[in-house]
Amino acid sequence: MTGIHADGGAAATGRRADGGAPADGHDRGSPAEELLVAEELHRAFGPTPALAGASLTVRAGEVLAVLGPSGSGKSTLLHCLAGIVRPDSGRVTYRGADLTAMSDRELSALRRGQFGFVFQFGQLVPELTCLENVALPLRLERVGRREAERRAAEWLGRLEVGDVAGKRPGEVSGGQGQRVAVARALVTAPRVVFADEPTGALDSLHGERVMRLLTGAARDTGAAVVLVTHEARVAAYSDREVVVRDGRTRSLEPAA
Repeated sequence: MTGIHADGGAAATGRRADGGAPADGHDRGSPAEELLVAEELHRAFGPTPALAGASLTVRAGEVLAVLGPSGSGKSTLLHCLAGIVRPDSGRVTYRGADLTAMSDRELSALRRGQFGFVFQFGQLVPELTCLENVALPLRLERVGRREAERRAAEWLGRLEVGDVAGKRPGEVSGGQGQRVAVARALVTAPRVVFADEPTGALDSLHGERVMRLLTGAARDTGAAVVLVTHEARVAAYSDREVVVRDGRTRSLEPAA
């Protein structure tokens, strides 16, 4: 795997092992740096094409909205970018390394260490407390329980849900649960956060709060956000927009 450590840990990104600032004292890349590049992606599910030549660039530190109607291929594009789904043809590179040539083990390490995920319904583990849910990605990276839960508690406080730490997902509101999911996505200090319709199950008030906290926290840490949505009010939080229609992409660059 070129240019990326297979363990997906601090050595791969220059981050401190405790999730703080990069160990070398440098920032996490200028906004012009291209983190993820998708080139001419094609993907079909049976006879149904989902992507038909989609191309996309994600730059370091930006919030990129991927817009499109239901069935346009935007979620499939996100899954290809994140290494969850392999394209039938085309290429995805992350910091110069070809995701489409990586093994499943390498992709899994990459997703654990450098990518974060927020899904429409949170997908929290119901048997764990909210604190344990946020600490889980760290525990999978073999961080000790006490340290993992300390960092998880910090993120719950940052996302304004510190009071639900001891509750299980079924005992909190939808908005609270989604903020717990955002904390879980950010606790490992990822380079890229993938958010697939993160407010789709929330009312407008709670959705606005989730987006404000998600984008604010990501910008504070220097993470890029790839935000899949069909809602203009959610896309308004982005720096740049890309429209997906019939499996193809069209970039909407901001006005100068």
